[in-house]
Amino acid sequence: MSHPSRTGPWNVHRLPRADGRTFLVTGGNAGIGYFTAEQLATTGATVVLGSRDQVKAEGAMASIRSRVPGARLGHLRIDLADPASVGTAAERLCLDRLDAVVHNAGVALDHPPRRETEDGLELMFATNHLGHFALTRWLAPLLSAAPAARVVTVGSFAAKSEQLDLDDLQSVKDYRPKRAYARSKLAQMCFGLELDRRLRATGSTVLSMVVHPGGALDSLTPSRPPVHIRTAGGRLRGLPAGLVLQGKDAGAWPAVRAVLDPQATGGELWGPSCFGLRGRPRREPRWDQLTRTAVAEQLWDASCELTGVDPGLGLT
Repeated sequence: MSHPSRTGPWNVHRLPRADGRTFLVTGGNAGIGYFTAEQLATTGATVVLGSRDQVKAEGAMASIRSRVPGARLGHLRIDLADPASVGTAAERLCLDRLDAVVHNAGVALDHPPRRETEDGLELMFATNHLGHFALTRWLAPLLSAAPAARVVTVGSFAAKSEQLDLDDLQSVKDYRPKRAYARSKLAQMCFGLELDRRLRATGSTVLSMVVHPGGALDSLTPSRPPVHIRTAGGRLRGLPAGLVLQGKDAGAWPAVRAVLDPQATGGELWGPSCFGLRGRPRREPRWDQLTRTAVAEQLWDASCELTGVDPGLGLT
């Protein structure tokens, strides 16, 4: 199904219809992933929430249905830190095609000690980057079966001040939680752009693009019980920050636009319009770290070795 044409400025509150299409949002049960799923559900598309927690996913779907009558929703149980869970994801979707996947789910640790998955990988790098890297491979047949599928990778504004250390991708030598998180998100973003370069080289119809939510705070986020409940006190405390930051509902806008806008294309970076921190979604220049193709290629090779899969295989 071709994307509908669009004229006039993008309106975050009047999204184009996407009836008949299916989107997967990892981490769709909370935060930016939840609001991405909620907003996409208003278009008439079927939205599948990827989540490892069945109860939380059901709560998120109930919240969406209370705001979007007739919403078409599904749940995919997936743990991005578990290779077995990721490897069977496409089979458990029971679809013949997938029109877009939003790689959003993530783990953010604030304090030491360094944590590892059962396979001995640093938890944030494994979940945020490697899990999505491998998931793309297993979704490849479904994405290729769609007329113009999109892979949308959600990075972080925090990554803008970091550099990848190719000799210590898993922060073994010098573990600092906030830095490790930012670098895992930078790795995601480099992957998303490198994926598009490889797709273009093979003539694939699948597009890959990267987005970031700017500064998105819980205190500025509207309540969505039971997913998120904002108290009056929390709202008041968040008001000063609202001058430069925004809620997670607005943080979802760049991802939603990357999925739906017929004028968006592969290899682009989308983020908030006001200093990259808040506002309507817009296309923005790539950050310096995202222009280094040699680094992205080395990251790709390292990720293939760590996961045992190559996302470029099968995407045509």
